[in-house]
Amino acid sequence: MLAMMLATLFLTRPSAQAGADRHISYQHLKLVHKATVGRTIQHISPKDSSVVNNEIHNDFEGTPKVPNGSGSGGPPPTNTPSPSPIKVVTNNPSAFSGFSGLTHADQRLAGTDAYVNTQFSLEPPDQGLCANNSFVVEAINNAMAIYDTTGNMLSGPTALSQFFGFAPEIDRNTGITGPFISDPKCYYDNATSTWFLTELEQDNGTNPGATNRNYNVVAVSLTSDPTGAWAVFTYDVTDDGANGTPAHGGCPCFGDQPLIGADGYGFYMTTNEFSETSFNGAQVYAMSKSRLEDAAHGGALPTIVHINAADYLASYGGLSYSLQPAERAPGDNNADDAANQSKYKGIEYMMSALQFGPAPLDDRIAVWALTNTKSLTRSQPDVAIHVRVIHSYIYGQPPAARQKFGPLPLRDYLYQTPNPYCPNADSTPGKCPFSPMETLNSNDDRMNQVSFSQNLLYGPVNTVIQAPGQNARVGIAYFIVRPNWNNNSLGAKMYQQGYVAADQMSSVLFPSIAVNASGEGIMSFTIVGAHRFPGMAYIHINGTGVYGNIYIGGAGQGLDDGFTGYVPFAPDGIARWGDYSAAVAMPDGSIWLANEYIPNAPRTILANWGTFIGHYTLS
Repeated sequence: MLAMMLATLFLTRPSAQAGADRHISYQHLKLVHKATVGRTIQHISPKDSSVVNNEIHNDFEGTPKVPNGSGSGGPPPTNTPSPSPIKVVTNNPSAFSGFSGLTHADQRLAGTDAYVNTQFSLEPPDQGLCANNSFVVEAINNAMAIYDTTGNMLSGPTALSQFFGFAPEIDRNTGITGPFISDPKCYYDNATSTWFLTELEQDNGTNPGATNRNYNVVAVSLTSDPTGAWAVFTYDVTDDGANGTPAHGGCPCFGDQPLIGADGYGFYMTTNEFSETSFNGAQVYAMSKSRLEDAAHGGALPTIVHINAADYLASYGGLSYSLQPAERAPGDNNADDAANQSKYKGIEYMMSALQFGPAPLDDRIAVWALTNTKSLTRSQPDVAIHVRVIHSYIYGQPPAARQKFGPLPLRDYLYQTPNPYCPNADSTPGKCPFSPMETLNSNDDRMNQVSFSQNLLYGPVNTVIQAPGQNARVGIAYFIVRPNWNNNSLGAKMYQQGYVAADQMSSVLFPSIAVNASGEGIMSFTIVGAHRFPGMAYIHINGTGVYGNIYIGGAGQGLDDGFTGYVPFAPDGIARWGDYSAAVAMPDGSIWLANEYIPNAPRTILANWGTFIGHYTLS
């Protein structure tokens, strides 16, 4: 069995010239805005003063992202994982500290001047996080804040539409809507003291000048102080053959959930490409990090390499999805990796899952690499993409997560009180149908945040787990992979793998892993269960796997009581929860981590979620 788990399936693309590869095209970057965040804290009111008919903006995260393939890479596994539970401890080590981050009230009421009361209500927050020795930047759907390292808010909450220079989400006096933006990510480059903040933009509003095209957005700081000046860039991902984009089937399309990573030479974004009716697979975008930083200061705009990676896994049963670029541990100087980086002129690694469906389980993951990333500084870079599929422990489509019962003011208001969300036939306020207590959506088993240290890749996924005689719940499968190279061919070996499971009444979901240059790290995630409110938890990890207890970093103070789990907004009773979390390693070896949880804080009418930001000092 061990030999079978470690067996490698061969699939790699040759390192062809970029211009000769039909999968590779070149994109164009555009400077759209200059921004200064400033050190201003906005004081909010917990009251929602919105107009009901334009309060909620549904995002596309509800669209299933796992493509429906035939699973032709062999018979899928049938045995649901049943890992042993790990002890959950509520008292934190002295090395851990943390504070509450942004809440739904912060997000909904962010904005100044023309942006006052222009934010939609959104669930889930999605967690962007980056840090240096002086600042912590948090970005969510759709606001940001900047803290010092002790948790004092220095700036924010700032509406992201305002920060990016876009039209407001909605003008509630005129009904004019701005671009739909979603899925923020954040990265701090220690080598150049530069901040990066990304987002997707669908420029589909009713505001003047809307292009009805779709973009990736990249904001780049001009200094190491994120409260200072930034430059905001976009590039077109509509992929309908217009505006310099390639013509993909079914497009115009948008790039869902942009994921980010970086190596010494490049900055990388990947998306899941959707049209209104179809899924087109994963797209990879690579650009020179140094030239992007130069462009922020007025230099020439870098070329963007666009790789259509959709069909690289076709022989394994479906289109590729959610390629997670790796973030490298600052200060990592592994000799094997250094030799590979030198020989192949820069390498950026990625990982992805292979559970295509309709089979709910799989036992394979994919390891990807871009080589010759040093060439990204050229006007026509010459990168090549490689992929290798290897066997793994079984993982599969997770169920919704149960939560502990508690007060449900929104649910009770909707079905007990005449309200405008469920109008009667004559348009007078009515009562909504009864909704049960929400469960939390664990989405799917795509690859979550990937970390790279000591020539090892760390990547986790949500997965179904089920002990004999028990109900299915959500656990985490993690994979630690060592990449290798032989005659320009990517290889990969499963170095270690395992599961994280709590007690039989609890689920753990939406993990992120950050590993420092010494190979020690933290995996953070949400923990929730029938006896536990949604909270933030974490566990230690290194090259041997996870070890020790599960610690509660930020204990949930109530149950999720948000609009996405209730009639009339969601008839299935499954509420949106964080599509992803965040963790980042620091040069001093410490780890910052952040997850969605339920705080004891002012809420709006429609949602009560919050975020918790933690810091762990690893010895």
